[in-house]
Amino acid sequence: MTEMIKVGLLGIVGVLIAVQFKAQKPEYGTFIGLAIGILIFCYVLKELQVVMGQFDLVRKYLGSGEGYLAILLKVIGITYICEFSSSICKDAGYGTVAQQIEILGKLSVMFAGIPILFAVIEQMQTFVK
Repeated sequence: MTEMIKVGLLGIVGVLIAVQFKAQKPEYGTFIGLAIGILIFCYVLKELQVVMGQFDLVRKYLGSGEGYLAILLKVIGITYICEFSSSICKDAGYGTVAQQIEILGKLSVMFAGIPILFAVIEQMQTFVK
């Protein structure tokens, strides 16, 4: 809880500083926003190690379905990176580029999920036979 408060305050202070610079030098505001985003991203990576420990427990329970967990992690990574990149592009005033990143992210998630779709179809075929 306290860590979330720290991250929230870092984000708010970063935005307030960026807004101050954006009036005089817009590029500085963008750079400050990018720097704050990278700092928060680094914090998330640190916390991700704790989450990965929990995923190891889930992996033990899944047994042969371990590949599904890998796909889930890949999809989470794709969505986070696309959201982060898209937000930076929007803040810099490049909405069209942001939309293209979002489309690529959606397509990537769709293609990453295809093995799960095939597994479901195979399960359905075994029940029908």
